Amino acid sequence: MRAFLLSVVLCFVFALANAQNPVNPAKQDTTAKLDTIAPPKYVNQGKIAGKKAVYRSLIFPGLGQLYNYGLVVDDVKNGRTEGKKIGQKIYLLGKIGAIYAGGTMLVMSYIDNNNNYKRFLRELQYRQANGGAPDPNNGLTQYPNVDALTTAKNIYRRNREVVIISLVGLYGLNVLDAYVTARLKYFNVDETLSIKVSPSIINTNTMYGLNNIAPALKLTLRL
Repeated sequence: MRAFLLSVVLCFVFALANAQNPVNPAKQDTTAKLDTIAPPKYVNQGKIAGKKAVYRSLIFPGLGQLYNYGLVVDDVKNGRTEGKKIGQKIYLLGKIGAIYAGGTMLVMSYIDNNNNYKRFLRELQYRQANGGAPDPNNGLTQYPNVDALTTAKNIYRRNREVVIISLVGLYGLNVLDAYVTARLKYFNVDETLSIKVSPSIINTNTMYGLNNIAPALKLTLRL
């Protein structure tokens, strides 16, 4: 009898334990997705335009300024700016002309100084090889003194070096101008930014020997 009762109790406990477990386990909802849409990324148009202008100027002088001119033309065509910007276009084209005018003058100066340097150098070499006699075909017989020839040769050599440095400087200035112009095009300053100075009055006390009302200037900064 005791065995029968024990069996009944065990069956009851086993049935109760199975009832605690769900027949069909809940399925995880795999359709829910996290919102992974990232916010729009900021694009620095000025930085991009500056790099493009620099690369073009490094490849060929004046090409960066021509790129900036194209940016202005594109703004006019697409209505992003008021007017036709004639003055700005002339200014950009004028900088291209100034670059090539300055470069041409420097190249011509280099050629002239280099030719004169070689001419005086040949004269000094000729006189050294011929006992101080001038070269009749060099056109420098008016320089009887060797020291004068040496001084002139050194001057032309120095001038030639200065011209080379100036050419490098002009090339660098061409790149810098193209970069700055491209960056400033996208450097937006809101028109609401202003500073205003207007007359006003302030209330004072008698501590400093002033009246209760004194004239003053009011500075208004609008951001």
